[in-house]
Amino acid sequence: MCQGLADPTRILILYHLADSPRRVTELAEMLEARQPTVSHHLKVLRDRGLVTATREGNAVRYDLRDRRIIEALDLLRAVMADMLADQARLVSAATL
Repeated sequence: MCQGLADPTRILILYHLADSPRRVTELAEMLEARQPTVSHHLKVLRDRGLVTATREGNAVRYDLRDRRIIEALDLLRAVMADMLADQARLVSAATL
C-alpha cells in the first residue's frame, strides 16, 4: 500500500476520487497530465488495492476502494506539518 502512496500524483488522484468516481480522461484533464501517465498511476493504485475499476462501455471508471484512505492521508499530512513546524522552531532557536 505504501508504494501506492509514494508519488504525489497518485495522492492527488486519490483526493480527486474522494469527490466522485472518475474516468482516466477526467483525471488527466484535472491533473493536466497525459492520459498514459494517469493510466500508469491508476494501475499502481489498483494493484495496491487502493482503487477499484469498473468498465463502462469503452471507458473505465475508478473509485476509492475505501474512503478511510483519505482520512489516513489527512492525518499523515497533519503529522508531517507538525514535524516541519517543530523543525522550523529548532532552526529558528539555533540561529538566535
